Amino acid sequence: LCCECGQFHLLLDNHLYNFQDEVDDELICHICLQPLLQPMDTPCGHTYCFKCLENFMQEYNFCPMDRKKLSFQQCHKSSLLVRNLLDKLVVFCPFKAECEQTMQRSELEAHLQNRCPGFKKYKSELQRKKNPVPKGKDDPPAKVETNTPKDPEVPSGGSSLVAESSGAAVVSLGTAEPGLVNPAFEETEEGENLPQRTSLVAETTTIEIHREDPEEELGMRIVGGKDTPLGNIVVQEVLRDSVVAADGRIAPGDHILEVNGVNISSVTHCQAVSFLRHPGPVLHLMVLQEKGFSNRTAQQDATSATNREVIHVTLIKRDRSEPLGIKLIRKTDEAGIFILDLLEGGLAAKNGKLSRNDRVLSINGQDLRQGTPEAAAQIIQSSDSRVNFVVLRQPGVQLPDSVEDGSTSNSSSSSNGGSPVHHRRRLDQNHYRRKSNYQKGYVSHEKTVAIKKEPKESLGITIGGGRDNKNKLPIYVTSVQPIGCLFRDGRIKRGDVLLSINGIDLTHLNYYEAVSALKSNAASHSVVLKALEILSLNSPEPSPDTKEQGFSWSPLWITWLGLPSYLHCCQDIVLSKGNLESWGFSIVGGFEESKGNQPFFIKTIVPGTPAFRDRKLKCGDEIVAVNGVPAIGMSNSELIPMLKEQRNKVTLTVVSWPGSLV
Repeated sequence: LCCECGQFHLLLDNHLYNFQDEVDDELICHICLQPLLQPMDTPCGHTYCFKCLENFMQEYNFCPMDRKKLSFQQCHKSSLLVRNLLDKLVVFCPFKAECEQTMQRSELEAHLQNRCPGFKKYKSELQRKKNPVPKGKDDPPAKVETNTPKDPEVPSGGSSLVAESSGAAVVSLGTAEPGLVNPAFEETEEGENLPQRTSLVAETTTIEIHREDPEEELGMRIVGGKDTPLGNIVVQEVLRDSVVAADGRIAPGDHILEVNGVNISSVTHCQAVSFLRHPGPVLHLMVLQEKGFSNRTAQQDATSATNREVIHVTLIKRDRSEPLGIKLIRKTDEAGIFILDLLEGGLAAKNGKLSRNDRVLSINGQDLRQGTPEAAAQIIQSSDSRVNFVVLRQPGVQLPDSVEDGSTSNSSSSSNGGSPVHHRRRLDQNHYRRKSNYQKGYVSHEKTVAIKKEPKESLGITIGGGRDNKNKLPIYVTSVQPIGCLFRDGRIKRGDVLLSINGIDLTHLNYYEAVSALKSNAASHSVVLKALEILSLNSPEPSPDTKEQGFSWSPLWITWLGLPSYLHCCQDIVLSKGNLESWGFSIVGGFEESKGNQPFFIKTIVPGTPAFRDRKLKCGDEIVAVNGVPAIGMSNSELIPMLKEQRNKVTLTVVSWPGSLV
């Protein structure tokens, strides 16, 4: 319960008030549709609550009312007159049963703290629940410091008001589907002969990149962003002979958390590209680097067994389907489930009481000391509002606090099963169907362009891609020159994917075959081009391609995600492993009711594992089939067993798009 307004609301949301009279529309925030709190004026003449505008500007760069370009720094506090008018609005005391007083809004907090009998009664009851009077001298203490919990129940008064999870394109722990398949963390049944391998070791490192030419490319490709299922910004590839390659400290799979002190762990893909392309002689990067599994000795086990503490935490959901933003795993050497990560902006992260590497002992009173992430997901989903955790905290958390997933990540699990995969119908085709417009930011639009021209007049375009490219890309336009007929016509644009010219299919040609087909048909009096235009739905956000003219142009990784499946060129990657190894990669995505079908993407590849050694699988690759069985429409609970059941060999059919060059 908020001590300022006396009502339940999420921690970072505005206070709630019961107003005596209807409030004039001029004093209403058009984001939350409530009377203004800490009003902020925009240069275009609109007024919003401070928190509403701040949250909105983290997602967009325009005014909500007129969509004019806007930054939060341009806004300023409303006049003292407006603020006084708002503070004088008359409100009811929220404790109507014990207190029927009305007062100005600005006086409510003082009323609650000093005069309200209802709030005083509430605080007394809360204190009594937190510190129950012992019934006998043999009763256990309220705070238990031991390796096993004596009482898994969480006091109902120990609630925490937490903020709503940001909407991200990954399945939530609040759903029935566990959300993240992570075969890097496996629990085997071989038992005693296992090496003492524990959780992943990950380190954050600050790296200074020096450039003699401030405009020079860094020379790496990136994938991810908060507008994609991957969440974080991940390095997909480091180019040879580049600035980053010469430095030698950044590797594929690294997560970029900060650029020049700016947190980019929760920005869109385009925003991250802009930050990384910003010219300058020195670039400061904070990166998260996974180091693989660590070995734990018996002495370390004995040390970590001391100073453990049982902690009770209550999270409150607005509704049953609201995600908590927690990623759960199983470890190879300990029973039970552990917290791997907390999504920044999620309920758990904003509550601040759960930590990475906490062992979950119980949820809502149900013992999970020998439990699984799937069981935890079911308990959480069935909870109406309050989710009561009992966790065991131990020193030496290996994953640093600065890592941020950027997406609603959830429980993760896998194991080395021994049974063969169940036989399912295999699709004998090159293309695995999926909806082409699942990516919220981009959609594709087919267009036909017919133009009349002089026989000797060139088309005036340059192209890239081709099926001989290592990513097997379709042919796309890299520039439209001002000397050709297509520039004069204006309908073919940079980034368009060329499908055919005068009826000749271009979608399966290599680069040189496509150049030859375009040149031979350009000699005609008329040319009919079919092309696919990839459109951005977030038009207020300028593309970094148009802002950074110093960089050689190529489409952003995120634009390829809008292509229909018939333009995908799939490849099979066969991974092999020993009985006691894990595959060494994690994936995000899958079907869930609230978001529909989302593809599965490779998010991390763990050093020293089969996926890492094979070197064909890359972060950002889309998995379209496992052992020939299409992944479209699958939830995590369907795909998890397919990966579990592969003991020594698995065939992944993937589509690989090149990351954005920075």
